[in-house]
Amino acid sequence: MISTIDFIPGDIVKVHQKIQEGEKTRTQIFEGVVLAIKGRGENKMFTVRKLVGDVAVERIFPVGSPNIEKVTLKAHSKDKVRRAKLYYLRAQG
Repeated sequence: MISTIDFIPGDIVKVHQKIQEGEKTRTQIFEGVVLAIKGRGENKMFTVRKLVGDVAVERIFPVGSPNIEKVTLKAHSKDKVRRAKLYYLRAQG
């Protein structure tokens, strides 16, 4: 579970998530661009989008989820981001 968000939309992040498979637990990493941060308090969520081949995959992660181990910032956005929601990136690829 993470307590604070230290990234903004447009940043590239790695989300380390715990996956329960039977009795075993493993960590899965989801790396992509942050499209949006929504909500406040316990309802805060962020959307991450990545490309797998030609298919785009988006996941919405709740900030207060106990399955999220950590979120690491890989890179800041190359351009200055002037929007809170980057949904226009969906049309580009």
